[in-house]
Amino acid sequence: MLNRSQILTRWTAIPANLRGMVWMALSGLIFASFMSVVRLLSQEMHPVQVSFLRYGLGLVFLVPLLMRMQAADFREARLSLHALRGITHGLAVMLWFYAMSRISIAEVSAIGFTSPVFATLGAAIVLGERLRMRRIMAIAAGLLGAFIIIRPGFTEVDPGAIAMLMAAPIFGFSDVIAKLLMRRESGPAVVGFLSLFVTLVSLGPAIYVWEHPTLEQWGLLALTAGLANLGHLTMVQAFKIAEMSAVQPVKFLQLFWAALIGFLVFSELPSVWTWIGSAIIVLSSYYIARREAALKAKQP
Repeated sequence: MLNRSQILTRWTAIPANLRGMVWMALSGLIFASFMSVVRLLSQEMHPVQVSFLRYGLGLVFLVPLLMRMQAADFREARLSLHALRGITHGLAVMLWFYAMSRISIAEVSAIGFTSPVFATLGAAIVLGERLRMRRIMAIAAGLLGAFIIIRPGFTEVDPGAIAMLMAAPIFGFSDVIAKLLMRRESGPAVVGFLSLFVTLVSLGPAIYVWEHPTLEQWGLLALTAGLANLGHLTMVQAFKIAEMSAVQPVKFLQLFWAALIGFLVFSELPSVWTWIGSAIIVLSSYYIARREAALKAKQP
């Protein structure tokens, strides 16, 4: 039987891109599991309260990361940008948790994958990045995929779908601000300030709808915070050791995990329109990711 050292040696001998793909597949499974726990909680608690407690408890898990922040992180922090990002991201988070209480996990995942599409548009507006025709076509394709899933005018549109469609561009805008902040500030500072501001933003609405959680709900809430942080860590590890073009396609496995867990746990069976729309969104998001990687590779 192999010992820990031998397992580690064999693991590191595997090509970096392949290891990165494994980390990304694991990340998608963790995020899909996180969504299923959120779905369970949202059936018993108000989504706004769940979103507040997820970030509030998440701050506890982030203590080791926050302790890495230096005095310079606080001196150089652009608090106005952090506050803007926290307010907008907090709104998107509450919309996302509401969507999770209304529509299937697969639909939330699929519409959520339009965020990179909106981030591309936001980067052109905020950061002055050039918006070429191929990017415009990819953005249009991503929106088309979302509308195929929702099908307004052909079926009754669930408020949860509308909430998710509103959340996606806000998440994209949040990513653009993060990119702007990362030009001068450290990763721990950007993550730490976001968690702090989102917690503060959701505090007031959470108090308004507050119901004291049971012991079981506290356990599930702690699980959501732990899964969310673990999912981010595994995703960051994938991006750290592998090329973006290699791991990006594996990221979309989250759609499969979400559909599988939704079926097994909640008996949710995605419609053919959800799969068609998801495929269009995935292709448009993947194209944008590949273009970003190619442009970055050309930079000196």
